[in-house]
Amino acid sequence: MPTGFISIGSNIDKEIHIPSSLQALSELFGELTISSVFESEPVGFVGDSFHNLVVQFESELSAKEVAKLLKQIELDHGRSRESQKFSARTLDLDLILYGDQIISDGRLQIPRDEIERYAFVLEPLAEIAPNATHPISRRCYKDLWHDFDKRDLRQTKLEK
Repeated sequence: MPTGFISIGSNIDKEIHIPSSLQALSELFGELTISSVFESEPVGFVGDSFHNLVVQFESELSAKEVAKLLKQIELDHGRSRESQKFSARTLDLDLILYGDQIISDGRLQIPRDEIERYAFVLEPLAEIAPNATHPISRRCYKDLWHDFDKRDLRQTKLEK
């Protein structure tokens, strides 16, 4: 059964949408491993800060089926299908890893390149899966985080 990782973000009513999304995910996948919550400035636009975290789960579903379920949870939380990439959002759920799978199928990209580009994805991932390895680079997430350029880091760990 593949182990998957989902990046979660919200900057609209985040105190409502993040706990609600965790409940929905646990109903679908059972026990979750949940990272700390990190507050970060928006990337690519001006707006309220985001709360971000990563969860680990196991499922027998295909990656495509999981991604479809995540999109439905986003819609259930008021996300518009027309929302722009860099914009405020009630909820953003991205399947960033699924086992050792490497998938490039339209909008479904696994592993997501955000893992190595954004601290708000990599730091929580490194927290809950430090010794897991990236399917392409074969480097563990704690090493990727250690080597991440933190000079302009605008992110704060809020809670565990």
